[in-house]
Amino acid sequence: MDKRKGFVFKTFEAEEQSPFDKLFDIFKELITYTSGDVDEALDWLEQLDKEYQLTDDEYTLDDFVADLKKKGYLKDDKDPQGKGGMKITAKTERAIRKNALDQIFGKLRKAGGGNHKTKQLGQGDEHNGEYRDYQYGDSLDRISMTESIRNAQINNGIDNFSLTEDDLVVEQTNHKSQMSTVLMIDISHSMILYGEDRITPAKKVAMALAELITTRYPKDTLDILVFGNDAWRITIGDLPYLNVGPYHTNTVAGLQLALDMLRRKRNTNKQIFMITDGKPSCIRERDGTYYKNSFGLDDYIVNQCYNMAKQARKLHIPITTFMIARDAHLMNFVDQFTRANQGKAFFTGLQGLGEMIFKDYEDNRKKRIR
Repeated sequence: MDKRKGFVFKTFEAEEQSPFDKLFDIFKELITYTSGDVDEALDWLEQLDKEYQLTDDEYTLDDFVADLKKKGYLKDDKDPQGKGGMKITAKTERAIRKNALDQIFGKLRKAGGGNHKTKQLGQGDEHNGEYRDYQYGDSLDRISMTESIRNAQINNGIDNFSLTEDDLVVEQTNHKSQMSTVLMIDISHSMILYGEDRITPAKKVAMALAELITTRYPKDTLDILVFGNDAWRITIGDLPYLNVGPYHTNTVAGLQLALDMLRRKRNTNKQIFMITDGKPSCIRERDGTYYKNSFGLDDYIVNQCYNMAKQARKLHIPITTFMIARDAHLMNFVDQFTRANQGKAFFTGLQGLGEMIFKDYEDNRKKRIR
């Protein structure tokens, strides 16, 4: 009998998608671009169907819409007079966030509940199974008596047993970290100017980050705010519907709100991520009026931005700026802003925005902020 083990190779066969799944992948993209407008998304889908023959007689667009309703992805949104159309459900919102996560960050395995370990070793509360020699100042409750006695037996013998400081070992532990993040999204008019849609990639990043944190790091917190002439908080559920407005860029208002949010968090690990494409161009004065300047960098406005950066630094809150535009004056402002906060800045195109934010989030979680 041949007991040798070997390997069997065969041609990989991709799992065939159902007609519904194929159309649903496209629909999730379209609903993100249309900011949750179902009718507009279906109109786009119909145009794509005509051009690329996405459906056939066996499975039509009407069948697809019926399945969306049957599976709980769409619901009627009509008023008592029968006016209105359809809207997506919370189930669809979650599917869109998961889709964004898969696209940007790859398919991540869902981690179990609990805190996420940092790489910093020290007086944590979760043992990692590794040992080192005792050092002066180590807490006595971290000494492993079993390993220490074993060392004493090896070093001194059983007959002449004695336990000395040289025999002591401590079990290393990992610090647990909990991160509180505020994500700031610029919704000024420039986010759709010049024929470039910058808001949709920003929304996708926000949805992916939200899905990452809620599924992989459930004890972390994520708050999201948008800023134009003013700044206001939005929920994760609002993200698919987010759109730009006829706004200037009040970066100071966004930073003020972000710091207010983080002051209420009890944990020490806090950070701000800011996605923007333009220079600060607006300030709200104490009397409620707005000071605006769309032409060049205004010293009055940018100096208040620098002051906010310094204030965040005093609170030990780093700001990471993701600037999705390149301009010499703008880059100089971001450089000065980053120096004032001692944070980080990335000048990136839209293509790599998600990967950069994901990497920065993961890297920041591995650091123990004292």
